[in-house]
Amino acid sequence: MTGTYDKYYQTKDLFGEPYPELVEFISNYPKKGKVLDLGCGQGRDAIALARLGYAVTGIDNSKVGIEQMNKIVEIENLNLYGQVGDIYSFDRYHEFDIVLLDSMFHFAKKDREKEIGLVKRIVSDIRKGCLIVVCIQDTGDKAQILNQALDYEKELSRLTDKKFTYSFEDSDTGHKSVTDCRMIVVEK
Repeated sequence: MTGTYDKYYQTKDLFGEPYPELVEFISNYPKKGKVLDLGCGQGRDAIALARLGYAVTGIDNSKVGIEQMNKIVEIENLNLYGQVGDIYSFDRYHEFDIVLLDSMFHFAKKDREKEIGLVKRIVSDIRKGCLIVVCIQDTGDKAQILNQALDYEKELSRLTDKKFTYSFEDSDTGHKSVTDCRMIVVEK
């Protein structure tokens, strides 16, 4: 999969701008702190959150995506550290105030148990007061699977569960897409 995203990320800003709903929620969240953006790709969310004053660590398996993000970090002198790595091997969730998982989960049959396991590990390992922010395509039973994984220990408070539509248009290719999404934010 690493090589796949390295190829995709030859296209600048492949997935467009951060979701306005995500940026609005994070902008209005009263506690600034340390954010972990797992699967940060080219940094669309990590960069936006660093610009809002958060200290951000972004991890992705794409060297190309991380390099693109780090160039912007250097130019803008942002408090953002990008690292190439396997998100499933990461184990320092307790160091962060917010764990962001944007468009990470598809819950396809072949990956479902691995993805559910990651959610449960994050829930178990974050400290009290920490947020988990998940943005996911709101199709099929993805949100239901995610909610079951988040609720497995019954320790989390729901701060938001918001449905929204994201429209994206690539001005270079003319490609347009409209996606039903959902943002779920929980606090331990």
